[in-house]
Amino acid sequence: MSFPPYLDLNTYLRRRFGQRVQKITLDAGLTCPNRDGRVGVGGCLYCNPRGSGTGAWARGRSISRQVEEGIHRLSRRYGAKKFIAYFQSFSNTYAPREHLRALYQEALAFPQVVGLSVGTRPDCLGDEILDLLADINRERLVWLELGLQSAHDATLARINRGHDVACFTQAVEQAAARGLEVAPHVILGLPGEGPEEMAATAAYLSALPIQGVKIHLLYVIQGSALARLFQAGQYQCLTEAEFVGRVADFIELLPPRVVIHRLTGDPHPEEFLAPHWCLDKSRVLKLIREEFARRGSRQGSRFEG
Repeated sequence: MSFPPYLDLNTYLRRRFGQRVQKITLDAGLTCPNRDGRVGVGGCLYCNPRGSGTGAWARGRSISRQVEEGIHRLSRRYGAKKFIAYFQSFSNTYAPREHLRALYQEALAFPQVVGLSVGTRPDCLGDEILDLLADINRERLVWLELGLQSAHDATLARINRGHDVACFTQAVEQAAARGLEVAPHVILGLPGEGPEEMAATAAYLSALPIQGVKIHLLYVIQGSALARLFQAGQYQCLTEAEFVGRVADFIELLPPRVVIHRLTGDPHPEEFLAPHWCLDKSRVLKLIREEFARRGSRQGSRFEG
C-alpha cells in the first residue's frame, strides 16, 4: 500500500479509532450572519442559496433521519461502522446554546456516532458556545471546522466575507485554549490572489494552534455572486495544473502533524458551472500525489517551525 505525501483524514481517523470512520453531512436548518443582516446580506461571493449544504432540513428531514440515512448509505458503500456527524450547512454555531445542544445531542444519540465536526464562522463563537463544544469534547471527538478562506483582509473584503483575519486568529486561540481541535477552511483561486498570497495563507496557518486544514478549489455555482462575475468574464478559474501546483505549495508549508481533511470540494453537478476539470476528483487527487513525487517533497517540506 502506498501512503500519500500528507497526513490525510482517513489515516488520522484509522489511527485514532482503529477502523474506517465516515462523515455524515447534516443540514440543521440554521442560517448565517452574512445572510440574515447581522453582518451582511447575500452571503460570501461563492456561496449558493443552500449554504454549501444538502437542503435536507428544508425537505423535512430531521437530524435523526439524516443520521439514519447516512449510516445506512455509508455502511453499505464503505463498510464503515463508526461515523462523525458533520454539521455542514451555513453556520452551525449561529443559534442559542440550548438549541445547538439539542441538535448536537440528537446526532450523538446514535452509538455509531463517535464525534462531531461543526462547520462555522469565527464571528459565531461566543464563550458559551465554545464551552458547550468543550464539554462535548470531553466525551467525544469534536472538530471545529472554521471558515477563513484567506489570510488577507483585502481578499476577505473582496469576497464579502464579513470578518477580518484578526477575528479568525482570536477564535482559533480561544478554541485552542479549551482543547478543541480546529480545522480551518481555505479556498485556493480567490479573486485577486496569486501563488504568493495563497502561500502566505499557509504560512499564517502554520503558526497557529490548529490540528487540521480543509482545502477547497474556488469553483463557480449557479446563483452565486461569483457566477455573475464569471459569466461577465470578470473572473477566471484556476486551471487544473495551477490548482495542483498551488495545493502542493500550500501543503509543503504546513506542519507535518496537521491533518489534511480535504484537498478539493464536491460540487453538486446540477448547479455547477466551472471549472469542469474539477468534477473528476480522483484524477485531481492523483495529479496532486504525482506533483509531490515529481518535486520529491511532502507535507512540511518547507515548514519552518
